[in-house]
Amino acid sequence: MAFDEPMSSHTTFRIGGPADAFVRPRNIDALGALIAAARKQGMPTTVIGGGANLLVGDAGVRGIVVSTELLRGLDMVAEGLLYAEAGLSVASLVDDAAGRSLQGLEFAAGLPGSVGGAVFMNARCYDREFADVLARVDYIRPGNGSEVLLESTTVDRAAWEYKRTPFMPKGALHDAIIVGAAFRLLQGDGASIRARMAELVADRRAKGHFDYPSAGSMFKNDRAFGRPSGKILDELQFRGQRIGDAMVSPKHANIFVNAGSATAADMMALIQKAQEAARSAFGIDLAPEVVFLGEFPPAPPALRSGQS
Repeated sequence: MAFDEPMSSHTTFRIGGPADAFVRPRNIDALGALIAAARKQGMPTTVIGGGANLLVGDAGVRGIVVSTELLRGLDMVAEGLLYAEAGLSVASLVDDAAGRSLQGLEFAAGLPGSVGGAVFMNARCYDREFADVLARVDYIRPGNGSEVLLESTTVDRAAWEYKRTPFMPKGALHDAIIVGAAFRLLQGDGASIRARMAELVADRRAKGHFDYPSAGSMFKNDRAFGRPSGKILDELQFRGQRIGDAMVSPKHANIFVNAGSATAADMMALIQKAQEAARSAFGIDLAPEVVFLGEFPPAPPALRSGQS
């Protein structure tokens, strides 16, 4: 356990103040025991994965931040069924599947973060999303008293929407912590799988995904807008705009980056500026994909409405 641990060391944005306490359980049993003990003591607890899609406030996070990064188990559990624990990186999952000539996860090549985070967010890119290949998700959730239960759910595709899952706030499993997932994949040609992965990584590189610390796309796309959020911000000439070291990528207007020593306040101000511009010009409310964690100053109305 580490105290006053800077969260900037644990997010892809490289932004964030200190967590009161930071813990990395070595296995699922240890994670369950920690959650049970914290619950018994009434201690606030937040669970994170690889820190992608996460903006942590400059004042940090109160209570315990639990990282699943040491939960990295990976194995075939049946023919075509590849199981990964929540802390395994998406990159490792995709690479392992390719090494077994299993197709279905190529779309996630180059995606940052952990399996648990990608499942929680139903991460999507190149017209595919995690729910397309998910067979089962394992999770822990509170039982009676301080008890923590290990349970599983099969994936009902109808309950998983664009960037929405049952594990998010207001979802049926909002109180659960994802610990692993099984992916149903098809046997394919290893060389073709690797070629598709390389093509998508090259496309990400061309769009500037790897140029600076970032959380990937900042705003969700909404078909009602008639065009992607990046196109909307392009029309508003947002590429390269910055507040402090928070900057919109010069290569893609929906990728917000840390160009040096950006603060969460810088990034929030840039997010708000983009939202206000889209609302003023087009009557569009851009909703962030990024999750806001920890202590922030009160959000302005524009930002709050964007999160709804």
